[in-house]
Order: sequence, then structure tokens, then C-alpha cells
Amino acid sequence: MSEYEIDELRRRFAREAMALMERKGEEVSRTRLAAELSVARARIDAVFPEESDLLEAVTAEWFAPKLAVMDEVMASDLPPPRKMYEFFARRYRLLHRNFRDDPATFNLYVEMGERYFDYARSYIDLADHYLCELIAEAQAEGYLKGLEVDTAMSIINQMVSCYLQPYLIAVVDDRLSEEKLGLIVGAIFDGLDSRDGGARGTQDIRAA
Repeated sequence: MSEYEIDELRRRFAREAMALMERKGEEVSRTRLAAELSVARARIDAVFPEESDLLEAVTAEWFAPKLAVMDEVMASDLPPPRKMYEFFARRYRLLHRNFRDDPATFNLYVEMGERYFDYARSYIDLADHYLCELIAEAQAEGYLKGLEVDTAMSIINQMVSCYLQPYLIAVVDDRLSEEKLGLIVGAIFDGLDSRDGGARGTQDIRAA
């Protein structure tokens, strides 16, 4: 088989594995996948030489829609505040829909993500890279003054983490909204900079 044919089969088998996981409510091995698809085990092994290769392919398929919306936002010419909001909101919308459509399957993916975090790391790193680009664009227009890009990235990720971390979406659920996310991003652009606004101005808590 050509590399193109292998890539096509990898995606097809990964989607079949995901559909099977959704029906059965559990992870799927290469052996189980071959049996359910009535495909020779050797054919599955040719596409996924190791069990980890199947897990990586499933991870790639799960992240694909999220990567697509990030790429779409990054290619846009929206002003920095709106662009950053869309960068977070579109992914939150997808994740929240995934959770509401099938909470059990969503939680299964969350559990797998915790066990096999290394497979998801490259996607998380890419999202951080894109966020750094957004921060640089914002700083070029006078926002986020005085902050190192990496520092701003860390702070902003902490501020919006409940809209991007799947396990937090599952826990917090209806207390999250796109309107609240919009207010958070607005606050980032209205006031986040390197100045000490007085919150760290005293060492002791004093009675009024």
C-alpha cells in the first residue's frame, strides 16, 4: 500500500474505532477492532503496527474539528479582542456540544486523555503556539502591555481553562456560557498588563 492509502485507512479505522467505543462505552483494541469490522488482523496491523498507533489515530480524529476551527480563526483578519474570543469560543462550542450529545462517551475520552496525555500533547502545544501569535498581534495594537508573551499565555490559559479543559466542562457544564467567556476575554483586553494594580500591595490582612 502507498503512504496515501495507509493514511486513508488509518483515518477510516480510527473513525470506526471511535464509533465502536461510542456503542460499547469502552476502549477498543486492535484485536477487537478487527473482529468487529470482520477484517483480517494482519490488515489492521499493517496500518497500526503498535497498539499505541491506534490510540494516536483516535486522538488525531478527536482533535481534528478543534484544529480546523483554530486554523480558521488564525487565518481571519478579525481585530485582536474578537479574534481571541473566537479562538476560545469555537472550541468551547464544539466541546460543550460533544458533552451534551453524549456525556458517557465524552467522559470516556476524558479518561483516555488523562491516561494517554502524551498523544494529546502536540495538539495542546499547537494551541499554545497559536495563542502566542494572538498575544503578539494584540501587543502590536497596544494591549497586554509589558507582559512577556509566555507569561501572558500562562495567565490567559488560567483565566479560560474551564472553557477548554474537557473534564472541567463536564463538571461545571451549565454554569459556563459564551456570554461569560466574552466578558472574560473583554476583561483580558481591558486590563491585563504588567502593572501591579494593588492586589499585592499589602503583606498582611488587616481588620477594617
